[in-house]
Amino acid sequence: MTQLPETQWAQVIERPGSGVVYKRIPVPKPGPDEVLVNIKYSGVCHTDLHALKGDWPLTAKSPLVGGHEGAGVVVARGSLVTDVEIGEHAGVKWLNGSCLACEFCRQSDEPLCANALLSGYTVDGTFQQYCVAKAAHISRIPKDVPLDAIAPILCAGITVYKGLKESGLRPGQTVAIVGAGGGLGSLAQQYAKAMGLRIIAIDAGEEKEKMCRELGAEVYVDFSKSKDLVHDVQAATKDGFGPHAVLLLAASEGPFQQAASYVRPRGSLVAIGLPGNAYLKAPVFSTVVRMINIKGSYVGNRQDGDEAIEFFTRGLINAPFKTVPLSELGDVFEAMEQGKIAGRYVLKMPE
Repeated sequence: MTQLPETQWAQVIERPGSGVVYKRIPVPKPGPDEVLVNIKYSGVCHTDLHALKGDWPLTAKSPLVGGHEGAGVVVARGSLVTDVEIGEHAGVKWLNGSCLACEFCRQSDEPLCANALLSGYTVDGTFQQYCVAKAAHISRIPKDVPLDAIAPILCAGITVYKGLKESGLRPGQTVAIVGAGGGLGSLAQQYAKAMGLRIIAIDAGEEKEKMCRELGAEVYVDFSKSKDLVHDVQAATKDGFGPHAVLLLAASEGPFQQAASYVRPRGSLVAIGLPGNAYLKAPVFSTVVRMINIKGSYVGNRQDGDEAIEFFTRGLINAPFKTVPLSELGDVFEAMEQGKIAGRYVLKMPE
């Protein structure tokens, strides 16, 4: 192992709901099958806010370093790691590791592994200068790719790309993206456009409308101004039947209940956002006779991650983001909770 500092700066959740504390903590050491990544930038995801508040029915590590969109440089590796070189650029994602041996791992559904390790939730994540991850699960990043711009792709990008794949949409069909002006939504629009889809963006506010139209949305529906959202979304499609699929990225429960009313017959509702204590509900009669498909889409597998990154490296994804120092994470969470963020925030680590 190369000479590394003993301590580092990190944002720590001492206990759920307690806020984050910016302080120095020890630099971790990689295990035999792990690598240590010197994080340069880390995106901030709405999942990180759920980890902070402790409002998911999933036990989190405590105390906890959050974050799971970390881009940096490999600086150390365990004794069993032979296919990752020191100095490689790498991404640390939500799926920090899995067993690689169970039925789900063997069928490329590693996120469903019962023993999955989750960065910034069950293990310490990327809101620190040095982060450990299983070597098999890091994403390789080409050295000519800017690490600040690629950071949001490592969760938000992969997640929405996976959701679009799960929707079964074909080029030329229409997707409604609920929460289109947020971090996930801004990337979902980019991937949808690159995949040849037509986009109806659903969100609130003029700033988000401007961004969505710049990203390729043909229609923007402002739910805060709409008097009949179902009518407005369906009317945005050429034949009036509604979108072929709906990507549900919202941070509240209401939009999940409403989408079944405006998706077209045989359309798909793809639940991706994870509002705390929320439920999916749809009328049985209408769902059956219109043959609506309702499904969940979790984070992508390792191949999905490589594909999502390749879209970015080809110049097809240009996601908007703002860079702030790691020390300002608390302010980012406050803005996120108030719904004031358009696009994505990326944290720059101290030198």
